[in-house]
Amino acid sequence: MEQKKISGIHVLPVMFGFFVMGFVDIIGLAINYVKQDFDSMTDTVANRLTISCYVWFLLLSVPTVMLINKVGRKHTVLLSFFLHVIALGIPVISYDFSHILVAFAFVGIGNTFLQVALNPLVTDVVSTKKLTGTLTLGQFVKAVCSFLGPILTTWAAGTVYGWKLVFPVYALTSLIALLWLWLTPIQPSRSGASVSFGATLGLFRDRYIAWFFIGILVLVGVDVGMNATFPKLLMEKCGLPLSEAGLGNSVYFFARTLGAFVGGMLLLNYAEVKFYTYSVFVAIVGLLGMFLLDSLWGMLVSVSIFGLGYANLFAIVFSLSMKRMPDKANEVSALLIMGVSGGAVVTPALGVASDHFGTQLAAIAVIALVWFYMVWLIKPVQRTYLSGNLR
Repeated sequence: MEQKKISGIHVLPVMFGFFVMGFVDIIGLAINYVKQDFDSMTDTVANRLTISCYVWFLLLSVPTVMLINKVGRKHTVLLSFFLHVIALGIPVISYDFSHILVAFAFVGIGNTFLQVALNPLVTDVVSTKKLTGTLTLGQFVKAVCSFLGPILTTWAAGTVYGWKLVFPVYALTSLIALLWLWLTPIQPSRSGASVSFGATLGLFRDRYIAWFFIGILVLVGVDVGMNATFPKLLMEKCGLPLSEAGLGNSVYFFARTLGAFVGGMLLLNYAEVKFYTYSVFVAIVGLLGMFLLDSLWGMLVSVSIFGLGYANLFAIVFSLSMKRMPDKANEVSALLIMGVSGGAVVTPALGVASDHFGTQLAAIAVIALVWFYMVWLIKPVQRTYLSGNLR
């Protein structure tokens, strides 16, 4: 029996959690500032910073589900906020390379807990028929945070404290989220069936689930890689300082936010499989523009086109995976969140490529090569869509 739902005002602290979830997207831009602060650091070393953050999605997604079954969704989300406060406070106390590694690691651990636990927590504060709309709104809130991050960082770079001012601002925001949710009474739903490593990893026996998992790895890896590479590409091609080039990421995130909003409406009338195919090729047009165009406006238009193409692919792949195995929703969800560790796989390869060839175009070339997996995935997407479980 479905529990009595909480009044609308109680949804707000849960939705604010999606804003905190967007903090992880600042990592791509932050490594550029870290590289700038430590003069001898190469792109290869700087891009490895993403490993300290994103590897935890691979290691902790399934254990997080087990934690949820023990302490509940709300307490798991509260723990994630606490870890964000700790992580973002570390660079304020001591700013050196080793402490940045630790801070990024805590951001990754906290964000893993948050991404696994927050979506289920929404079901405790809204009715079933409002769930899809609320989750969509949550992703929009996350996108707004991602869009504002580069703007905030650029503003902070012009202050006395420097770009590092973003850390105490984010830490304070996480503390507000922690206190707000802690003071909000939420009656938890009963936990579902327990999730094990064996049951989750056993999903790889279905080749389509394995292919979609790799798709999530590619999508997140490309996204983090673009965040890290595009500002450096603007500096190389257009001669911008990092403080201005970093705003290119805001253009990218704005395009993604707009694409998600428009895509959400279009997907009400168009099949996911067609939308997936169009989106993949639109993104390729954006990548080609980054190769061929040298003007600032040309580069910004190109990254916007890529962002529009990218915007809905994660949601489509996630949705198709869940629909393929609706009776294994918890296991599928945990497995796909493990795929967020793609940020620790692709980005270091981009640093090696750019250092070896001496140009950020080499990193874009690697992104383009990796992106062709999404082209190959069109056929599995079509076959999954046409299977018996989908509309």
